[in-house]
Amino acid sequence: MKYHILFGLFAVMLINACGNGKPDYDASGNFEADEVIVSAQQTGILLNFSVQEGDRLTAGQTVGQIDVAIPTLQREQVQASINALKDKTHDPLPQTELVKRQLLVQEAQLQQQYRERKRTENLVKSDAATQKQLDDINAGIEQLERQISVTRQQIKLNDANTATQNRTILSEKAPLEKSLAQYTEQIHKGLIINPVTGVVLTRYALKGEMAATGKALYKIANIDSLYLKAYITGDKLSAIKPGQTVQVRIDQGAKNYKSYTGNITWISDKSEFTPKTIQTKNERANLVYALKVLVKNDGYLKIGMYGEMLLNTSTK
Repeated sequence: MKYHILFGLFAVMLINACGNGKPDYDASGNFEADEVIVSAQQTGILLNFSVQEGDRLTAGQTVGQIDVAIPTLQREQVQASINALKDKTHDPLPQTELVKRQLLVQEAQLQQQYRERKRTENLVKSDAATQKQLDDINAGIEQLERQISVTRQQIKLNDANTATQNRTILSEKAPLEKSLAQYTEQIHKGLIINPVTGVVLTRYALKGEMAATGKALYKIANIDSLYLKAYITGDKLSAIKPGQTVQVRIDQGAKNYKSYTGNITWISDKSEFTPKTIQTKNERANLVYALKVLVKNDGYLKIGMYGEMLLNTSTK
């Protein structure tokens, strides 16, 4: 009976000693990665979508196609309208050439009248022609000079009118080209292009389903390196800095650990209460600082896995 009492007292003392012991790590938390949710940029049926959970994709890889028949037809319509603008424009050259030939005839007639006036003036001086004949020739010359002036003005006016008409028609080209670029961009957005290199974590859509702009298609993350988001108490904050090399470990079996070398990439400048998933209820009242440790993944690290960080490994 006495033996049982002594054993019970020893067990209570051992439990109290273990309960009051401090953890042999400086910070703990869970592994996470920068997850990217890839969404549809166009509305339509998923004609092709080959993404599977666990697939390793590279940045820029085309993984699917959304139906873009409507914007394709709209682009062809705009292109046809642009091509038709050239047929609506006018070439001023044929009409201008016709008026120029008319001008040449009038100028030749004028030169003939000049010669006739000279001859008539000589005849008037020798009383072989009357003054009225000379006056009629001068009147004809004045009329031809006015006609030539009008013809020259008509050439300039034809060129100006044709240029104005063509500018009005061609002014429609710029808005049409903008519409063409818009439809081209819509067609391009029908391609599902993977943005980052990584592993597909979750697939949200299947081939043949209706995709809408902004609808999530799959989630991907680069798990070659993971971040251990851990929490450290304020009394140890002065012992860490960005870029510092630390040791990270995970459970390997019941009592063993698997260790990694990591680098602190971020330290929060604000304190917070310890997250509920990290410590006991009493310890959750403590103020801690979040930090991130970048760890090279050898394949054993998983998103959400628990991990611990050690600063001075020689004393652990």
